[in-house]
Amino acid sequence: MKVTGDWLTTARPVCDALAPHRALFVGGCVRNALLGVPVSDIDIATDARPERVRDLAEAAGFRTIPTGIEHGTVTIIANGVPHEVTTFRRDVETDGRRATVAFSTDVAEDAARRDFTMNALYADAFGTVIDPLGGLPDLRAHHVRFVGDPEARIREDYLRILRFFRFHAIYGRDLDADGLAACAANADGIESLSRERVGAEMKKLLAARDPAPSVAAMAHAGVLGRVLPGSDARALPVLVHLETLSPDPIRRLAVLGGEADLRLSRSEAARLTLIRRAALEGNILETAWRHGADIARDAALVRAALMESLPETEGIDAAAAARFPVTAADLMPALSGAALGARLKEIEARWIASGFSLSREDLLR
Repeated sequence: MKVTGDWLTTARPVCDALAPHRALFVGGCVRNALLGVPVSDIDIATDARPERVRDLAEAAGFRTIPTGIEHGTVTIIANGVPHEVTTFRRDVETDGRRATVAFSTDVAEDAARRDFTMNALYADAFGTVIDPLGGLPDLRAHHVRFVGDPEARIREDYLRILRFFRFHAIYGRDLDADGLAACAANADGIESLSRERVGAEMKKLLAARDPAPSVAAMAHAGVLGRVLPGSDARALPVLVHLETLSPDPIRRLAVLGGEADLRLSRSEAARLTLIRRAALEGNILETAWRHGADIARDAALVRAALMESLPETEGIDAAAAARFPVTAADLMPALSGAALGARLKEIEARWIASGFSLSREDLLR
């Protein structure tokens, strides 16, 4: 079996530069090419040591970046595209968050330390697929299966629990029973992970076209409660059904609820708070006026999902475009200070209650 694609032609000179060492495409680029999904990141595994990779690449005229040279990874820039090249490795010691590795010359050892069988597929520079662990049948069946013993793989890095559900959401069909049981048995290990890693993984999972079945399985396995204490997954499939917008992990986090520090960016955290607040207790049209039509539409969708109703979006664009017709100057000098602020707030409330329809003259009369 072979993989094809423009990415393969573009990346082949990187493999050629590493000769006479073995250089194989691995992981996502091979998996996606076999599934007919666009290839984005290009990873290469090699039996060359990282210093040798750097020297050979630079001798061929490529720029290199020592991305993680102590762990075997060198990034080679070819035609403006980064290619992460990593020496074959085997795990020596793991603690659930990081691994101590030793370099290897055996592709089978390198495959054995990967998370899922569909990620342990390799291809040579001409696209011929190499399958050391029998991952091709799993890929064809859209079956996300851990390499070897699921509990052993999870205890090497507890983030693999979340990756299991993310890969199921994107690539999977039926959930692997052994993998699900291992995730449930080791769910407490999630607490040892950094919140940055957990937050990044959850955003990737919730960006899937329909993550609802995977998130429901997370809840059943006791994993969701570890990530988002107090959350409830029941409204997520309703939201996915109602969405006509692109999948959005922040909107979907809002419908899950719960309290957790996922180390979101400042703008993401602010948006999540606004959507939740408006969905649960706010005036959707007022939200549109104060924060824009996009936030209001998200809040309307989340409210509808929670109430199992249709979203009420009429008037959102008009509200977002409305301009409050009264200014402080209209009330001065008769009013000033706190009295001026209170009067402006009162007039604003009447204007909002009117559906933004009262004119300046009506409001000042």
